[in-house]
Amino acid sequence: MQQQKLNHLLIGLFLGLLAPTIGIALFYFSKFSESNLSLFLTVSIQEKMLSPLLSLCAVINLAVFYLFIHFEKLQTGKGIILATFIYGLAIVLLKFGIVNL
Repeated sequence: MQQQKLNHLLIGLFLGLLAPTIGIALFYFSKFSESNLSLFLTVSIQEKMLSPLLSLCAVINLAVFYLFIHFEKLQTGKGIILATFIYGLAIVLLKFGIVNL
């Protein structure tokens, strides 16, 4: 019963959205911790660096996906892939200027 709790699409979606967010936070704290977070995000948007930053952090989902596939949590893996597609759509919209922040 405990093993089935982690095998759910919504858990994978949550983890898939959370992992790149943690990656962005780690990048911020490792390189720009002396500046304000809102300033970091504003400059990232103005300099059009948000799309590459999201692309880099979405790669983290690959490791999370393989971890859950290894333990045969296929539904969770599907959720992680869905979250990666959501990030991909956001990246494309930002990259081509369809969405201006």
